[in-house]
Amino acid sequence: MTSGESYYGGIPVFRGFASLMDPVLYSPLPEDWSIGVADIVDSTKAIAAQRYKAVNMAGAAVIASVTNALEGREFPFVFGGDGASFAVAPRDVEAAREALAATATWVREGLDLKMRVALVPVNAIRAHGLDVRVARFGPSANLSYAMFSGGGLAWADAAMKCGEFAVAEAPAGTQPDLSGLSCRFEVIPASRGLILSVLVMPARGADPLAFRKVIEDVIHLVERSPDGARPVPPQGPPLKWPPQGLDYEARTRRGGSLFMRRASVLAYTLFVYLIMRFDLKVGGFAPKLYKRQLVENSDFRKYDDGLRMILDCTPELERALSDRLVSAARDGIVRYGLHRQDAAMMTCFTPSALRSDHVHFIDGARGGYASAATALKAMMT
Repeated sequence: MTSGESYYGGIPVFRGFASLMDPVLYSPLPEDWSIGVADIVDSTKAIAAQRYKAVNMAGAAVIASVTNALEGREFPFVFGGDGASFAVAPRDVEAAREALAATATWVREGLDLKMRVALVPVNAIRAHGLDVRVARFGPSANLSYAMFSGGGLAWADAAMKCGEFAVAEAPAGTQPDLSGLSCRFEVIPASRGLILSVLVMPARGADPLAFRKVIEDVIHLVERSPDGARPVPPQGPPLKWPPQGLDYEARTRRGGSLFMRRASVLAYTLFVYLIMRFDLKVGGFAPKLYKRQLVENSDFRKYDDGLRMILDCTPELERALSDRLVSAARDGIVRYGLHRQDAAMMTCFTPSALRSDHVHFIDGARGGYASAATALKAMMT
């Protein structure tokens, strides 16, 4: 296989999330590509200290910095709450390495968190009998998100946690290009009862067909819920001023003192708040259209060697999901983690508000994916 510039762009976009597990949708990554992985060390402690927004900002920063370093070239990525994973072609490996190194430094200095980062060659993954295959799911006509299968992403993450393929932090003071990264919206309260973080992974040695059936059953239960249990309401998330994420957004900016960056963000977010609040069209920007796209583009369900979802669901749906997963775990098919909370949160990556492909990452607002992962790990002990 070659690295062909058009590899990712050439993968057809599928629309129905229920067909997620169809192997025909997934294309093997070229042999000479690399996998980038990042996660927050001791994210459980950070979440216990109620630093959910900082943890999410760190995970989204990986995607923002690599996207900006690649000057907008498309590449597959997935947001994991307290980290992120992606794949890059050979021509982009060094740019991605520099972006990862700079992001790790910024996360430590700007967010007071420790992030480990690694770049893993695809051929190293295949040498261990695993694969990395990519599909493209289109939640709307505006954009697509990558889905990963083959077990390679999970292997790369485990290798990183063992200290393999590590990317060293950049020198102190190095600032990645985080243009477009923000977290201006308020948390999104549950409207159907609760926000449920769901993480489902195959058990060791599980039959792939049995695992596929469990995932399809779970998705079918969710699809029957109003609006597929999407946690973002049709009118978009609440927006107030000054925004909760003011300090984090100020820290993403380059140049000047933190005080001046805060003042700049304060002024700019007031401008944005007034535009959105009073539905004012400015230039080519139409608030109603942007809000509709924001809802459609929200990234609240994905697959990266396991199913991840943030759902606004009824207690009845939670029970149905839990019953199915308990049964599958008893049969040795899955490992899973569920985490209940009262709200979801959104972290946004909007390189241009005039384009329709702005990205909005959803996580639970009181622990989210990281707490579901903790529950999953507890099953293994």
